[in-house]
Amino acid sequence: MRMARWIRVCAILLGSGLLCTWAALHAQQSAPRIVYVVPIDGIIDLGLAPFVQRVLDEATAANAAAVVLDINTLGGRVDGAVQIRDALLNSRVRTVAFVDKRAISAGALIALAAEKIAMADGGTIGAAAPVLAGAPGAAAQPVGEKTVSYVRKEFRATAEARKRPPLLAEAMVDADVKVPGVIDKGKLLTLTTNEALKLKVADFRANTLDEVLEQLGIEGAEIRRPAHNWAEHFVRFLTHPMVSSLLITVALLGIVIELRTPGFGVPGALGIASLALFLWGHWLVQLVGWEELLLVVVGIALLALELLVIPGFGITGVLGILAILGALALGMVGSGATAQVIMEAAMRVVFAVLLALVGSLVLLRFLPQLPFGRRLILRTGLDAARGYASTPASDLQWLGRRGRAWSPLRPAGIADIDGQRVDVVSDGELVEAGAPIEVIRVDGNRIVVRRAGEVRREEVTT
Repeated sequence: MRMARWIRVCAILLGSGLLCTWAALHAQQSAPRIVYVVPIDGIIDLGLAPFVQRVLDEATAANAAAVVLDINTLGGRVDGAVQIRDALLNSRVRTVAFVDKRAISAGALIALAAEKIAMADGGTIGAAAPVLAGAPGAAAQPVGEKTVSYVRKEFRATAEARKRPPLLAEAMVDADVKVPGVIDKGKLLTLTTNEALKLKVADFRANTLDEVLEQLGIEGAEIRRPAHNWAEHFVRFLTHPMVSSLLITVALLGIVIELRTPGFGVPGALGIASLALFLWGHWLVQLVGWEELLLVVVGIALLALELLVIPGFGITGVLGILAILGALALGMVGSGATAQVIMEAAMRVVFAVLLALVGSLVLLRFLPQLPFGRRLILRTGLDAARGYASTPASDLQWLGRRGRAWSPLRPAGIADIDGQRVDVVSDGELVEAGAPIEVIRVDGNRIVVRRAGEVRREEVTT
């Protein structure tokens, strides 16, 4: 009797468990399946990586069935493709690369990072040799072995992570890689759809998105096509090479003009805003890090020290300028950057600096003639006819005289000239007590001297 009761209880519990399991499976099957489609077309730039990462995060949160990368690109920046590759390898949602019609260069790395690769008829994948982009209209230049080695290993590691032939991935990057029966040494590997399927690089053939979903067993799923938001568009704009160079030029131009005009106004605000936009945009795409920001802060501190504390312009000012320019140059390069790539970025920064200097000279020349500039530049003359004199007549008698430094000149001090002690200032160098000196010019109330024996053009300001 008791045994029969236990049997009934167990049967009821077992039936309840099976019913709950069936209900859960039914609910899961009846729930709408979602597929996100991400376009990877045109030039691959750094601003594309945050967009792909955002879509992957949204798809994970929505428990999506898959994220399909609709790829049709001839390539772009390697560092941008590396960021997308890392995001795909770390994704918790299923990813599929739909190559329609080509995944060349950086696009091939993105395709290899997806869990599955579908290729349309007439598609191609490969030809990923890294090159150094030149000026607009100029031919791309080959890069050094260090860069080739880095990109080759990125392709190999990606293929290994997705269980694809690693040697074929390397052959897409380096012409020195030989694959028996596939490609000889000295040629880059590019595969057609049929070849990619035969060599197990691609997983299946599909000519439309519906065919891709059918092959994945999720036909009829809800399709979501996220678009770039305004912030992602803005970041892609800020990190464009031409815009980056322009921001550096405007920043330096505004700062130079601000230093030459009284107070703090529009030029200084524009310069600081341009520098902040450059750093912010490149921070978001993971080019600028704490190292570059620290270099900028150190450079500004060194320049302030040089201008406000140390007389003249010496090693401290030079180091400050180099620190800022180095931070800006490093903020233009990404993962795997070699000395050649960094040098190319440095040349862009130097060009921006030269352009800013020329622009500042032109603006400062014509600024006083503009209505806006007249409010910034003091043009009132304080001439002698109106009772003003910049240099006392008694000080002019010392011009050209020689004597000795009575005290160290650092740069101000006292000199003994013709038996009289005179307050003087050196022309920027340290002069020890007792050293011979000569008066080279008189600027207002300042009697400027230098070590005797040096040849310089004498100037008199009256």
